[in-house]
Amino acid sequence: MSNVFTYQEIAEHNSPDDAWIIIDGKVYDVTKFVDEHPGGDEIILELAGQIATEPFTDIGHSDDALKKLEALLIGRVDVNSEPIGGGNEAKPASTANVTGGEGSGKLVILCAIIFFSVAYYFANQ
Repeated sequence: MSNVFTYQEIAEHNSPDDAWIIIDGKVYDVTKFVDEHPGGDEIILELAGQIATEPFTDIGHSDDALKKLEALLIGRVDVNSEPIGGGNEAKPASTANVTGGEGSGKLVILCAIIFFSVAYYFANQ
């Protein structure tokens, strides 16, 4: 992949109609996938234009999800570009203001609802 994007370029793609994310230094255009995301569009849109490596890794995606992600690959981050601060934009993990658990509450609740719904379904078969 020869496309290289700066943090500034990536940060500009942060809307429902134009959403890019960074995972492990690779840039993915997830715009067309937002509505299909099994966990809902909210988590993707919350991370649009930013580094999503930790949340993506923490949730534990299936092999199918990883294959779908690879199809959305459009390039990589220019490691020599200067990260920008504030707002909804790409930030390297080392400078992001992360205290732990931001934005994960709704995702945990959604996962619990899905888990208990599936368990209820199978228990009543």
